[in-house]
Amino acid sequence: MSNTNAAQSPVSVIGLGLMGQALAAAFIKGGHPTTVWNRTASKADELVASGATLADSVESAVKASPLVIVCVSDYAAVHELLDPLEESLKGRVLVNLTTGTSSQARETAEWAARRDGLYLDGAIMAIPPDIATDAAVLLYSGPKALYEQHEETLKKLGPVGTIYLDEDHGLSALYDLSLLGIMWGILNGFLHGAALLGTAKVKATTFAPLANTMINVVTEYVTAYAPQIDDGSYPAGDATVTVHQEAMEHLAEESETLGVNSELPRFFKALADRAAAEGHAGSSYAALIEQFRKPSA
Repeated sequence: MSNTNAAQSPVSVIGLGLMGQALAAAFIKGGHPTTVWNRTASKADELVASGATLADSVESAVKASPLVIVCVSDYAAVHELLDPLEESLKGRVLVNLTTGTSSQARETAEWAARRDGLYLDGAIMAIPPDIATDAAVLLYSGPKALYEQHEETLKKLGPVGTIYLDEDHGLSALYDLSLLGIMWGILNGFLHGAALLGTAKVKATTFAPLANTMINVVTEYVTAYAPQIDDGSYPAGDATVTVHQEAMEHLAEESETLGVNSELPRFFKALADRAAAEGHAGSSYAALIEQFRKPSA
């Protein structure tokens, strides 16, 4: 397994959904002998035509390369495929890019260690067409020396967005889910706004440019609030929680008047109300972090 950063270092990719196909294609394009496997073998047709080797079993795919990339539906599928392959996994580097929780990532790292396997957990913050472009961001966690050994190979998936986080195997999954929460928060806000404006026959395509402007403004708030959260102090340099409460009530009332679902703004308002009741009426919006730190009732 020497010279693992060389352009010709073999790689195996297990799982050929849209993302798995994009990963395998990136390795092929990058000059790596690439072995692929999928339950539905026909998903490998284009990859094979491009130079990939189709393995006839998961075990064959694992044995074909020192570096094995897994990208399947969930961690249960990872274990279903790999649990029977204890001997084949010994000494091989398994990079799991399957979406899951930090607990699952840490448990899988322990599982791999019991089989004398080497393990990195990862997260993909990109859509399949972005793989192998500068738009792709991929996060990795686990032994730093192991990551560095294969860094150049892994960079074929994200030339500038390949990021090593920490020795803690669970950190990539934790980042992944935290970032997905931001995505859904933004998208739900946009969809609610589009529904509101739709009552006035404003098209979503007309709304989108101004929505993007607001998203860019929010990035400034993120930058300003991050140190407040770290310090545990929330000085109101812009609007207080009270000001936000009033605007949230207007949003909720407007939604209800226009017959648009008001659950989202009512949820916002409930969090702000609790923060104010706990002494943060005059604090910045960052004070709501205290509400998110509490477990659900």
